[in-house]
Amino acid sequence: MADNIMSKAATMEIPINSNGDTGNLTEDDSLEQDLQQVMVSGPNLNETSIVSGGYGGPAGGIIPTSSIKGSLNHNTNSTEEVSRGVAVEKLDSVKKWGINTYKCTKQMFSEKFGRGSRTVDLELEAQIDVLRDTKSKYENILRLATALITHFQSMVQTQQALGDTFTDLSQKSPELQDEFGYNAETQKLLCKNGEALLGAINFFVSSINTLVNKTMEDTLMTIRHYENARLEFDAYRSDLEELSLGPRDAAAMVRIEMAQQEYHTHREKYERLRSDVSIKLKFLEENKVKVMHKQLLLFHNAISAYFAGNQQQLEQTLIQFNVKLKPPGSDKPSWLEEQ
Repeated sequence: MADNIMSKAATMEIPINSNGDTGNLTEDDSLEQDLQQVMVSGPNLNETSIVSGGYGGPAGGIIPTSSIKGSLNHNTNSTEEVSRGVAVEKLDSVKKWGINTYKCTKQMFSEKFGRGSRTVDLELEAQIDVLRDTKSKYENILRLATALITHFQSMVQTQQALGDTFTDLSQKSPELQDEFGYNAETQKLLCKNGEALLGAINFFVSSINTLVNKTMEDTLMTIRHYENARLEFDAYRSDLEELSLGPRDAAAMVRIEMAQQEYHTHREKYERLRSDVSIKLKFLEENKVKVMHKQLLLFHNAISAYFAGNQQQLEQTLIQFNVKLKPPGSDKPSWLEEQ
């Protein structure tokens, strides 16, 4: 295309007046002059990047290349600084974690082999031991009650099947219709009362499960945090004691001052968590007594009413403790779940 332009430009004749001027140029004459200028000197870019507009000059839309390079360099430097800052922060975090782990491990082995001292709150430690023992015993109650539900549910299902069989035989055996009918009614009544008792026991198990695996476990989680804080506190306390027995030069004094700051920080954390544990143990004990009083009364009344054959008392017990029975067949999987 450039060759075509040059060949056309070479054959153009520009009119010149007697004074040597081009005179009044028509639109075609002006275009020819522009072409000759391009051929002679080329486009006047002046080291610029053209976004829109003509070839040269300070036209709108023209961005200097030097400005683009400067902007790119600035963005690259900013990205590198951010990345370097993140890396340094991660490195400091890993370094602190490593130092803390080393100190706590050293303290733990010192306590285990009897070479180090540990901070002990005798009253609080006794309450924690009682809680762990109580949780273990309540978990045993939970296992036994769950086993009772499984066995009793099998018996109720057997009674239901037996009652259905008696009903079928009462219709097909006219000579024993009354006898089969009595037994069918008895089994259906036992099945109905059994479902009511199962509802009461399920409610009992659900409440015990919430108490053991949520309320008690939440308190034990706080206790574990407290024990970790106690170990950290003793580790930094032992470190401060060792530094205090050493030399007192300038470098040692700096290390002692830093150890004192760490000691006070971990002491505050330990005391805060110790207070949290004490409060949670107190509220847990109150909640445990309240829940178990209600659940043990429910369990006793429901069992007594069932085996005494007192259907009215059994139903009254369920109403008293707001126990809602599941409709028959609600535990069976749906057709979609079976597919």
